Amino acid sequence: MGYLLGYDIGSSSIKATLIEAATGKVVATAISPKTELEIIAHYPGWAEQDPQVWWDNVKTATSKIALHSRVNPADIEAIGLSYQMHGLVMVDKDQRVLRPSIIWCDSRAVEIGEKAFSSIGKETCLTRLLNSPGNFTASKLKWVMLNEPEIYIKIHKAMLPGDYIAMMMTGEIKTTPSGLSEGIMWDFKNNELANLILNYYRISPDIIPEIVPTFSIQGELTKKAADELGLKKGTKISYRAGDQPNNAFSLNVLNPGELATTAGTSGIIYGVIDKINYDPRSRVNTFVHVNHTKENPRYGILLCINGSGILYSWLKHNLTSSGIAEMSYKQMDKLASQVPAGSEGLLILPYGNGAERTLENRNIGASVYGLNFNSHHRSHLLRAAHEGIVFAINYGLEIMQDLGIMVTTVRAGSANMFSSSLFGEVFATVTDAKVEIYNTDGSQGAARGAGLGAGIYKTSQDAFAGLKAERVIEPNKKLKGIYQDVYNRWVSILKNLLSKE
Repeated sequence: MGYLLGYDIGSSSIKATLIEAATGKVVATAISPKTELEIIAHYPGWAEQDPQVWWDNVKTATSKIALHSRVNPADIEAIGLSYQMHGLVMVDKDQRVLRPSIIWCDSRAVEIGEKAFSSIGKETCLTRLLNSPGNFTASKLKWVMLNEPEIYIKIHKAMLPGDYIAMMMTGEIKTTPSGLSEGIMWDFKNNELANLILNYYRISPDIIPEIVPTFSIQGELTKKAADELGLKKGTKISYRAGDQPNNAFSLNVLNPGELATTAGTSGIIYGVIDKINYDPRSRVNTFVHVNHTKENPRYGILLCINGSGILYSWLKHNLTSSGIAEMSYKQMDKLASQVPAGSEGLLILPYGNGAERTLENRNIGASVYGLNFNSHHRSHLLRAAHEGIVFAINYGLEIMQDLGIMVTTVRAGSANMFSSSLFGEVFATVTDAKVEIYNTDGSQGAARGAGLGAGIYKTSQDAFAGLKAERVIEPNKKLKGIYQDVYNRWVSILKNLLSKE
């Protein structure tokens, strides 16, 4: 009996899942570490992580999988990787990491990207890159060139976090068209590496890894990696994708009109289209989707709200005076559910995790409005957090609708904020969309992707056979009017704040 192993390399944790190839049944799953991974921030707006820590936790998660499953490593046929998008990892010719990774929520390169957008020309960027260079990987690489030249000159290859993990597994440094598009290094017009941005930044294309298809045999486990992981030498790595394209894939969102969402550290809506389109103000981003081909193009429009579940996590760890730090998220949700819709006038803007694309790369911080010391308590803050996160997502969703994305049904995994019935109801009601919840996640999607890439599954239908929605959340019609009024007030506060920036 064959098995597939998938990893999700997140900024909070590393998750691994082993599935039975023939049925898609989950055999074992593991998360490492038990607490959230540290994000290093030496200065405001910075966010870094040590790639070696990712690898250490990949090994730990793999050992847990082996312990719980008792599966013979020789029966694992392929490995798939999902990873946090937009990060930058640089190695020298000996594949040694040159500095900590500058990760997705780091905003130090915003000004560099904005200058490039203006100098190259907005129309050129939007028609060729479908985005502003913004705060993406290419701009972060330019920041290193300008600010750490002694490191830059040592670079052999610059890569994404998933490319680094694949390198540790295979000894080979490769990337994908989807990955390059995440770094704003893909020319959509010519369907190739975006030399226009590399030339502008004076980045040599030699430091860009070899390009391979998302679904393909991308390498095999070396003896060293196999020994460290407790797996079999020669096991194929046959899929890699950024976490949000992969999340969409894990929910079988592959065709035009289909949408996926997640609300972990950040809040995401990801919709698939088959024609090139972009937001003229680059508030949402278009990338190459995992199943894109020249003959059958597939693009993913990505809405990202940096401040999502991280707000709820912050409340958990910092509202300590009444012991809430000892509470589980389930207990917090129970408290939040005791407060009526609208949180009795309390509003939260959740923008406290760096520059926000939907706000045109402004970093306005999180804020609380309408706090009444005589009537509000921690339950109101928790409820307002749920609502504020959904309001921020809906604000961005309206941009996507202007690009032709129709919002009727959205698919989500039963994880993070969507494990909360309250959050699901608020989301469905505010967005007026039916929400289908599936018992799947990014690591399961990566495992299924590995099956496709290795040819174990012939079609995506084969890969997702048996995947059914475990619950469906309909909009609460009784609360629709209430939420619309509260949302309008929330938008008014946001726009007034932005007008003063």
